[in-house]
This record gives sequence, structure tokens and C-alpha cells, in this order.
Amino acid sequence: MTSYLIKRARILGGEPTDLLLEDGVVSRVGQDLAAEGAEVVDADGLVALPGLVDLHTHLREPGREDAETVETGTRAAALGGFTAVHAMANTEPVADTAGVVEQVWRLGREAGHCDVFPVGAVTVGLQGERLAELGAMADSAARVRVFSDDGKCVSDAVLMRRALEYVKAFDGVVAQHAQEPRLTEDAQMNEGELSGRLGLRGWPAVAEEAIIARDCLLAAHVGSRLHICHVSTAGSVEIVRWAKSKGWDVTAEACPHHLILTDDLAATYDPIYKVNPPLRSAADVEALRAGLADGTIDIVATDHAPHPLEDKDCEWQAAAFGMLGLETALSIVQETMVEPGLLDWAGVAERLSYAPARIGRLEGHGRPLAEGEPANVVLYDPAVRREVDPAGLASLSRNTPYAGRELPGQVVATFLRGRPTVLDGKLA
Repeated sequence: MTSYLIKRARILGGEPTDLLLEDGVVSRVGQDLAAEGAEVVDADGLVALPGLVDLHTHLREPGREDAETVETGTRAAALGGFTAVHAMANTEPVADTAGVVEQVWRLGREAGHCDVFPVGAVTVGLQGERLAELGAMADSAARVRVFSDDGKCVSDAVLMRRALEYVKAFDGVVAQHAQEPRLTEDAQMNEGELSGRLGLRGWPAVAEEAIIARDCLLAAHVGSRLHICHVSTAGSVEIVRWAKSKGWDVTAEACPHHLILTDDLAATYDPIYKVNPPLRSAADVEALRAGLADGTIDIVATDHAPHPLEDKDCEWQAAAFGMLGLETALSIVQETMVEPGLLDWAGVAERLSYAPARIGRLEGHGRPLAEGEPANVVLYDPAVRREVDPAGLASLSRNTPYAGRELPGQVVATFLRGRPTVLDGKLA
């Protein structure tokens, strides 16, 4: 394996430092390092971060290869600075058996752009009627530790309790898509004055908040781990904050698009802005940023949701929910959290690497850039600005809400166990 000597990188935004990557680990960290035969990477002015970890990615394979494949999705992940992603279970067939999760895991290993950790379904076929093979998936080669029916809520309280009890046996976590189905039938956007004016059925905040409150209580009752997917309302932030104040083992994520976009965009009737949960109010966005800053929300997760053109290039009500996120996540976090002073680069590393790796119980990811640690490294240039061009994205789909928008920052290089997956901003 080629050795790489990274010169004058600013680890977590600190002073310029050299890192030597050898045999898959960070072998040396210091000033003015030299290494015969190592390939030198000039990182002057670049921020060095540990490889990013996404707890919430839709890779669509198997079954929806028209939208994304493990190959294309992990290329997008590497270009976004990710060295590990968790692939959600709503594939076709659903990842509810050991066989399907092992297939996804092996596809990730074959692609090689980043590590892929399958998320197992909580219920068979995501139907919410009976538990899937949680233990078999946990014992499989994929070693599943995160379980979610994302895209659908585990709305049955008895079934949710059983899932929380079951995963305790192997230190798993249930990641809940918090959406009370009866309160969101045919819902299209955030409920409020604008939804009424646009004639689009409203999606009330309480539909999310009620499930979060219920599940926090259930998790406390059985002493299990609960993770809340894509928190989107100020009320949800407060409920999670309350649960954490009780010492309960509850974690939560916010998505980049919920940190920057608001429901005002629905007024365009452009389905590119249709997402689940919906874009919320400016007050909700402010509360999410504050919650992420103070640690109430533990992580940023992309909810990267690719869709083919025909599923988005149609009228709003017929369009699919979801938007791309992997290749722009770090830029959005810089714009919404770093530039306003809500987070420093150490805080970014915590919320985009260390914490998601802890929640997913990953080994070899979410580790500090220190001697002897795995050489999963991102070099990021926060000084540049770039315009998002959908045609230039690695994802197979093009449904980015940031098309034509200028964003700060650019991933220059990504190293997976010392091997470059991205160099000079391009796939290696």
C-alpha cells in the first residue's frame, strides 16, 4: 500500500500539522515530517477531519437501481467526505433478512469507495405487523446494529416496545421515523397558513412530536437505546432535550436540508422541495440549529434520498418525497453552523463522525486523527465557494434542492484506511 504524507493540514481547524498514513493507520503526527517513498499531499490551508459517518443513507439497491446503486451512492459519499454510510432498509426486497443485508454489505465491499453498513428493517416488509429477523441480521456477516422502518413509522406501540426489548440483547438501536400515520394521511407540506393558502394538505408538527414523546417513554421503560431520525420541529427538539435530562438513552439527528431550507419554498410548487418530514418554518430551523449546537441533537445525517427524474419531474402531489444530501452535507453544515459560530471544526467532527459511529457501534470509524488510529481522513477547503451543478454529481439521480446555489467549501481528499478514494476533489 502506498504511504501518504499529508503536509500542513489543520487538524480540526488547529495549527498546521503533518500526518503520515501508512498500512491503513495514522503512523505519525507532527511538524516537518519526512518519509522516504511516501506520496506527498499538500494540505496547506485545508481542514483535516476524521472520515465522516452517515447514519441515514438510501442507496436503493437492490430493486431501485434506476435511482441509485451502491456503486454510485458510495461514490457520492466519498466525494462528500464520508468513509462509512448506513444503508436504509426500504429497498426492494426490503432488507428484513440476513440474506438481503449481507447482499448490501458485500456490494459495499466490492465498490470500495466507503464502508457500507446495512440498516435492518424493524418489521417484515416495513408493514408494521410483526418483527423482522432482528437477531439473524445482527448475527450475519453484516453485523447489523441499527434497525429502522424509515419511510414508515413503527406506529404500533406494542410492536415498538418489543423491538426495543429485542435489540438490547446485542446492543442494537431502533431508529424511529416519527410520523403518526393517522395525522398525516395525504399530507404534503408543513401545516400552517401557507399550506392552507397553497391548497396542500398540512403535515402537523404534533404528528412527529407525539411519536417521539411516546417512544422516549417506551425506551426509558425497557431500558433500551432509541434514535430519532430526521428531527424537524422545535417541539421535537424540546422533547429530546427533556428525555436527555432524564438520563434516558435517546439520540437524535438533524438533516442538512432542515438546517437551511424552509417551507416557504413550497410556494414554488417545485417537487424538488418535497421531503419527509417536510421543510418547516424558520423558527423550527433556528431551533434545530440551536439543538445541534448544544448537543440536544447528537448528529447530522443526510437522509440522502435519490429519485429518478420521472418521480420528481411531475406535479407536487404525485412526486416522491426526498432529496440528495451526501455531496453537499459538509458545505451546508459549514454555512449554517460553522460560519455563524454555532460549531467549531471539533464540533463538526463530533456530530458528523464520532457520534454517528458511536450510535452505530462501528469499529474503525469515528476515531481521532492520532497516531495508531485508522487512517480515515477528510481534507476540506472551507475557503472556496462552488455552485452546485446537478449534472456534476456522482449520484445516479439529480434531485438536489441546491441546484445553481453557491455553497461554501469543498472536499479535496478522502482517505479510507489510508487509501485515497478522492484526490484533488475527484474520485481517485
